Amino acid sequence: MTIKITNVLSFLMEMKEHHSVAPKKSNLTPKAIIHQKFGKTACYTVEAVKEVSQTECPGLCIPQTGPCLYRCTLKLPELMVVSGTFTKKKDAEQSAAEIALEKLSIIPETIDLTPQEAQESLVARIAYLFSEKFLSTDHPLGGHIRATLRRKGNHCGSIPVSVIAVSDPKIFSLCKCINPEVESNPFLVLPYIVKGATKLHEFLTTSEQHIWIKKLCPYPQDIIESLLKEGGSEECIQVKAIRIPSSMEKCVEAVTLCMSLREYYLDIIANELGLEDGANVLISRNIGKASSETRLFFAAPQSYLLDRSFISGNGKETIRFEGSLNERARYLSGQDMVGDAILACIGYTRKSRDLFYEDVTVQLYHRMLLGKTPGGIYKLSREAILTAELPSKFTTRVNWRGSLPRDILSMFCRQHRLSEPVFSIISHPFKILTESSESSFKAADLGTDVIECANGTSVNACPKKSNSEMFKCEIKLLSRCKDVILLCSPEDCYKKQNDAIQNASLKLLSWLNTYFNSVTIPFDQLYETACNFSIHIFSKNLFGEILIGQSIQNCQIYAMQCNKILEPMCTTSSHDMSGNGVCNLKIEGPDSGVCPCNGSLPCINYSVYLVVDGENNKEVIEVCNEFEFEIGVGAVISYVEEVVMQMSVGQYAYFKTNLLTFDLIFASAGDSAKMLSLLSSKACCVEYEISLTKVAEPPEERMEQAFFSPPLSKQRVEFAVQHILESHATTLVDFGCGSGSLLEALLNYTTSLEKIAGVDISQKGLTRAAKVLNSKLDANPDAVVTSKPIKSVILYEGSITNFDSRLHGFDIGTCLEVIEHMDEDQACLFGDVALSCFRPRILIVSTPNFEYNVVLQRSKPPTQEEELDGQNLLQSCKFRNNDHKFEWTREQFIQWASDVAARHNYNVEFSGVGGSADAEPGFASQIAVFKREWSHEDDGQKHTDIENHYNVIWEWNSKSK
Repeated sequence: MTIKITNVLSFLMEMKEHHSVAPKKSNLTPKAIIHQKFGKTACYTVEAVKEVSQTECPGLCIPQTGPCLYRCTLKLPELMVVSGTFTKKKDAEQSAAEIALEKLSIIPETIDLTPQEAQESLVARIAYLFSEKFLSTDHPLGGHIRATLRRKGNHCGSIPVSVIAVSDPKIFSLCKCINPEVESNPFLVLPYIVKGATKLHEFLTTSEQHIWIKKLCPYPQDIIESLLKEGGSEECIQVKAIRIPSSMEKCVEAVTLCMSLREYYLDIIANELGLEDGANVLISRNIGKASSETRLFFAAPQSYLLDRSFISGNGKETIRFEGSLNERARYLSGQDMVGDAILACIGYTRKSRDLFYEDVTVQLYHRMLLGKTPGGIYKLSREAILTAELPSKFTTRVNWRGSLPRDILSMFCRQHRLSEPVFSIISHPFKILTESSESSFKAADLGTDVIECANGTSVNACPKKSNSEMFKCEIKLLSRCKDVILLCSPEDCYKKQNDAIQNASLKLLSWLNTYFNSVTIPFDQLYETACNFSIHIFSKNLFGEILIGQSIQNCQIYAMQCNKILEPMCTTSSHDMSGNGVCNLKIEGPDSGVCPCNGSLPCINYSVYLVVDGENNKEVIEVCNEFEFEIGVGAVISYVEEVVMQMSVGQYAYFKTNLLTFDLIFASAGDSAKMLSLLSSKACCVEYEISLTKVAEPPEERMEQAFFSPPLSKQRVEFAVQHILESHATTLVDFGCGSGSLLEALLNYTTSLEKIAGVDISQKGLTRAAKVLNSKLDANPDAVVTSKPIKSVILYEGSITNFDSRLHGFDIGTCLEVIEHMDEDQACLFGDVALSCFRPRILIVSTPNFEYNVVLQRSKPPTQEEELDGQNLLQSCKFRNNDHKFEWTREQFIQWASDVAARHNYNVEFSGVGGSADAEPGFASQIAVFKREWSHEDDGQKHTDIENHYNVIWEWNSKSK
C-alpha cells in the first residue's frame, strides 16, 4: 500500500506537533559551535547597513536618524549565509552562525531530548529527507538521491543507509540523544535509521539483503525527467584514490576510479571492492577537516548484511565486525572496519549540485598519518617535513615558527576525536619577599583566581588587587564523553596569560610527541616521563581514546623496506658525525665569518634525496627554497642543526643519514611509486644538500635567554639588588638606565632607598621607563614594596660621560651592560668621570666577557684542545650584539677597572654572573664593584659649582601625591 505525498507532509506536521517540548539551549553560543566545527576557516564579515525612510515627497529618501544597523556574512567551506540586521555587531554574528547551524543540520550537543522524543524526531526527519520538498534543497543528501534516481532497474532511488548516516548531521545528533555510545561508534546510527524507516512502512521500504531505503511512491515524472537532463555528461572522469589492505604485510597502493558524472559513484567504489552495489558499502566519518569529503569506504561484512534483527530493527543495537580489523584504516578514522578500504575524496556538498571530487595520493595518506602526531602537525604547518621539529621551548610569537602550541593541541584533539582542551588560568597575586633572589617568588595569602577557557575563547578574569601578579595554566584533555585523559599542571609562572597557556600547551605536546615517537615504551617508564612533564595520566581513558591503534604510526610492517633504510651506510671521514646518524659530511665554500650562534635565526635552502648505495642514482624527496629556524630550541632535526652550526653564510654542506622513517619519506615524496620501487629492491640512504643563505643575528637578550635560566639579564639585576640591600643605600643612580628594567625591579624589593635617579642618552628608552615607573608609583602605589616610602624618582636625558652636579655623591651607582655600547675611549672616559666627579660610595659596572662568546655561539664549552687554541677560537667569535662597539676579555676588563680605581682612590672587587670564576671561560657577564676609600678630603668635599648638563624627562615626588 502506498500513500500520497500530502499524507507524508501531514505526518511530518503531526510529528512536529507531537514533539513540541522546548529543548534546553546549549551552553555554547552558535558562534562557539561554529568555531568547534570549522576553526579559523569560518570567516565573519560585518557591514554597516544604512536604512532609509520615505518622506511624503515621492522619490526622496532621507537617511534614518536612528542607531546604525549591522549585517553579517559568514563564509564556511561548505556554504555562505547572511544574517538579518541588528543594532549590535555581535548579535549579527551570532545570527549568521545560527542560520549556518540550521542549514548544516547541526544540533547543539546539550539539547535536552529524552530517548523517546529523539526517536520520534528521528522518524520525522527520515520522512522529511524523502519528501519532494527536500529534493530541491542544497543538502548533500539531495545529491545522493538525485544520483540514485538516475540508476537503472531495481536500484533506481535506493539510498544506502550509510549515506544517510554520514550526510545528515541532524540524524547523527538525534541518534546520540537515543544512545550516547554513537559518539564513539558512529556505525550504531545505521540500525536506528533502519528502525525509523520501518515505522514509515507505508511510504518507505527497506531491503532484507542490502542496507538501503527506498521511497515506495515514485517522485513525479517531471522531477525525474529534469534530473535526467541535468545528470551531466557521459565523459569518463578519473579520480585517484588509495587502497588500504587489511593485511599489514601489504603496502597501501594507488587506485583510479573511472566513472561518468551520470553514474552513482558508490557503485564504482563497490565494484573496486568486489561488491554488488553501493548499498553494500559502509562509509566512515570524514577524515581531517570538518568540511572535507575524504572518507574511507569498505565492505559491510556478510554476517552484518544478513542479520535479520538489524534489518527489522527488533534486535539489540550492536554492530558486529567479524574478521581481522583493518588497523591502518581504523587508526585514520577511529572506527572499526574489516577488509580492504578505499580512501577517497568524493561526494556531494552544498556548494554545487555536481559531484565533488579531489585526488587522494599516497603522499596525502602518509601526511594524514603524520598529522595525527603533535610533531607532525607542526611539520605540516611549516611544510618542511624532513627538517622541522616541534621546538622544545616557546619563546615569543615573533621567534616561533609554525602553528602555535595551543593551536597544535586543539588540532591534535580534533584529529583524535577528543573534546576541545580546557585551559584553566590560575592567577597568583604575590609580593617578592626574597632578599637574595628575584626568582624566589612567594605567593601572598590573597588567594588565587581560576579562569577556564575552551573552544578557542578567552575568559577575562578580574584578578584581585595585588602588588604583582603571575599566571600558571592547567590543561585538561577530555574524551568526547568528558572523561579526563590527561591533566597537565606545570608549576612555571608567567607575567602574561598567553605565555602561560602556550608553554603549558607545549609541555603537554612535548610529552605526547615523545610517546608517539616511541610507542614501545613500557608503561612505568611512560608514567615516569609524564611526571617529569607535570602530567597526570588517567591510564584507562588514555589507552582507550588515544593509544589504540596508535602503533600504526611507527610500526608499519614494511619490515623489508625499513630495514633497508636503516642499514649502516656510514664511512669514515674527517667530519664523521655517525653518532648523530650523519656521515660523509662535506662543507664547501669560503668561510665568510658570518656563522649561526645560539639564539640566531639562520635561513637555509635544502634538498633531500633518496640515494641507492653503490649506484649513481638519486631521487628527490623534498626541496625547500627558504627555511628559517631558531638555533638552540630544537626547532629542526638535531643533525641538521649540528651541520648548520658548522657553516658560515654562503657555504654548502653535503651529508648522508639513515635516520628517516618510511612515513616521513612518503609524506614528502612526489613520485611514491618510484620511491617504493627503490626502497623495496635496493639498499638506500638519505642525502641532504644544504646551503646557508643568511643569518639574522639574535638580540643579546634572546641569545642569553636561550642559554641561561633564569636569563642573564635577570641574574645581573639580582646581583645589583643584593649589593643595594647590603649597602643600606638611600640614594641610587643608574647610569644608562635604558627602559628602566633595574629601576622597575627595585620597586618590588624591600630596600632602604628614598631617592632613585636614572640617566640615559635615549629619549625613547626613557619614555618607556617613565611609563612603567609612573604606572607603579602613581597609578598603583601599593605595588611598591620598599620599607621606607620612596620620596623621589627622576629620569634624566644625557651622556654618562658628562658630569651633572645633581647626581654627585650618591650612595650607590650602577652601570649594567652599558659601556660596551660606547666607543672604547668613551667607556674609559666614563670610568674617570664616574669615580672623579660623580663619586658614588659604591659603583657596580658589568660588561660581557668576550671569552664566553665561544660557549654562547657554539652552544657548548670548549674542549681541552680548544682551550689550548683559545686565541684562534676567539678570533672566530663575534660580538653578542651588533650595537656593541667592543667587548673585553677578562684580562682587559681587570686591567681597565684596576687602573681607574687606583687613579681615583677606590678599591675594586671582581665577580660576575653566568658561568663560574673557577671554570673556563669564566663568567658570561663580568662585574666590577668599586668601593670608595675614606679620606679626610671626602668629609667636606662637595661640588659647589652647579653643572646641569642633563634634561629632566620625568619626575615623581611623593610630597605632591
